[in-house]
Amino acid sequence: MPKTILAVDDSPSMRRMVQFALKSGGYDVVEAVDGHDGLDKARRHQAHLVLTDQNMPRMTGLELIQSLRGMPEYQSVPILMLTTESSDEMKSQGRAAGATGWLVKPFDPQRLLDIVRKVIG
Repeated sequence: MPKTILAVDDSPSMRRMVQFALKSGGYDVVEAVDGHDGLDKARRHQAHLVLTDQNMPRMTGLELIQSLRGMPEYQSVPILMLTTESSDEMKSQGRAAGATGWLVKPFDPQRLLDIVRKVIG
């Protein structure tokens, strides 16, 4: 049974690229259009990994991570930030919120798959 990845990004084209890369690697993908939608989908679909953007309307990626880490079923699920934000300060805030790792956009689809495989197999 394929592992499920929750992909949260307000950009439809970015969600399509992420979904294409992950599906080609054999993963199921649940898409969410922002942090609120991501939280709702996380409650309805148990994901093995969450990929989230940082800069989104209504709820940022850091806020989403903090909310997910407050849920017992997501305390140990890997969460990767996939964002244009790359400052050391933002990465530090991500780690403090509970992010497992960080990928900078634009991303290489093969690198994304390699990292996902390392994190969840």
